Amino acid sequence: MSEDLIIGEDGLARPLWASSNSMLREYYDSEWGMPITDESGLFERLSLECFQSGLSWAIILSKREAFRRAFEGFDPEKVALFSESDFQRLVEDPSIVRNKLKIRATIANAQATLALRDEGGLADFIWSFKPAQTPKPATMAQIPTQSEESKQLAKGLKNRGFKFVGPTTMYALMEAVGMVDTHLLGSHRRGSSGIWLD
Repeated sequence: MSEDLIIGEDGLARPLWASSNSMLREYYDSEWGMPITDESGLFERLSLECFQSGLSWAIILSKREAFRRAFEGFDPEKVALFSESDFQRLVEDPSIVRNKLKIRATIANAQATLALRDEGGLADFIWSFKPAQTPKPATMAQIPTQSEESKQLAKGLKNRGFKFVGPTTMYALMEAVGMVDTHLLGSHRRGSSGIWLD
């Protein structure tokens, strides 16, 4: 078994990042890498990945409920209508990450999400970049940080008005929503998405 896997008190193997505290362990065990195929769910994950850029995922996850309150449950129709006063409210909200560019990007991305409905919607668009195969990493060092598909997804979204959607951020999104399975070989979650069976 990989030295990058930790056997928990429950006897299950997880990577170090998912073993450091109960919040990350719960997220890893129940959510990370499971398929998300609805517009609202993908808009939330896209937004959180945008805010995560340059920060640790633990910070974003610890503020997730605050983000949900601040951004109206990540309903793109509501966020797309945010006014300048909404922007100021968010900038002054200490419970979220108060990065002005990322807040503006999330509002712009909500508007772009609505516009994308004319092409079949955010879910169909994102999932159209699902690769033909997934990595099979035995160690953390073998996990890619981007792929040809994530580069094309980033380019496609940028061309449609999305912001903070670089190829590394989009690869993290692809991992989070099950488009690729980067659970380490030997992890108890490997293959759990039902999309990639090994």
